[in-house]
Amino acid sequence: MPIQIALNHRQQQVLRATVRHYIATAEPVGSNVLVREYNMSVSSATIRNAMGMLEREGLLYQPHVSAGRVPSDSGYRLYVDHLMQPTLDTQAARTLNERLRVNWSLEAVLHGAAQILSTLSGYITLVTLPIKGQTEVRHIQLMQVDAQQIMLIVVTDSYETQSVLVSLSQPDDENDAELRERELQVLSNFLNEALQGKSLSDIGNLDWSVLGQQFDRYSHSMTTMLQQLAQRATQTNAPTQLMISGVSEVLRQPEFTELTQLQNLLSLLESQQDQLLPLFGEQISDERDRQVNVLIGAENPLEPMQSCSLISSTYSRGHQAVGSIGVLGPTRMAYESTIALVEATADYLSEAIS
Repeated sequence: MPIQIALNHRQQQVLRATVRHYIATAEPVGSNVLVREYNMSVSSATIRNAMGMLEREGLLYQPHVSAGRVPSDSGYRLYVDHLMQPTLDTQAARTLNERLRVNWSLEAVLHGAAQILSTLSGYITLVTLPIKGQTEVRHIQLMQVDAQQIMLIVVTDSYETQSVLVSLSQPDDENDAELRERELQVLSNFLNEALQGKSLSDIGNLDWSVLGQQFDRYSHSMTTMLQQLAQRATQTNAPTQLMISGVSEVLRQPEFTELTQLQNLLSLLESQQDQLLPLFGEQISDERDRQVNVLIGAENPLEPMQSCSLISSTYSRGHQAVGSIGVLGPTRMAYESTIALVEATADYLSEAIS
């Protein structure tokens, strides 16, 4: 949530420098460090006064009496909202571009994106798989298996393939293979025209009266196959699954050396994924509305995540958002580069599946 605190230019400078130095070093920041390393062009006393004001406003705090200051959740929030500009490193952009512009299967694309994002960011990557109920028909093909069986093959708009094998109610005459092939091709063309772009869960309700008498002998088999596909789509429209990558990356962060905290976080990731999914927010209907969402520290409603930040965005098929991708790491996160990485990865995913 936005922080409504008015800071003058000097205070903004001090907060920005304090956040950046703490992110880089994980060490409390003193006024002498800021004067020496950030070209403040003022005395240590002036910096101390500014840091004292920021502490009174709850944007900084001292972990120990004799220590320097570190950013609070509110300090990070103000920094993210007002004092930084997301920046994508050129090499990171090149890596994303080269490794995600490959025509793999959908699962391979998502898995690759999760691995790349966790490697580049140094944090845990979370990817929700596309919502099954929104999967649409891209192409349909009927194939003769033998005199008594035909197969319906459906390719979805996410390039997943499903097939159903059904026995004919009236076995074909084996001496008329060429005619059967033509009939199945004509019927395939009809099905593509009738079903392309429709949801898998809706294709069991096709009106076969428009086919005419030449396809009567296929109608029972087709109805059976389409109903099976529709039933399968309904059954798989379960809660969206979560793909997780990069746990080993985040273990290198000093914030996760405390065993109990780490165990609680790993338990959440491994066995309580249903609680994580709502944090990605409701799916938006138009990719033009998409933005990166940042939850910092106590803004996360789940206790094991309240020392973490979650940065997420949605990826889309066409103009429809179908899933989310994000990173989870300590609040001492490199927000500028990580926000840009998440946004770029979501863009590449959208391109890959569209």
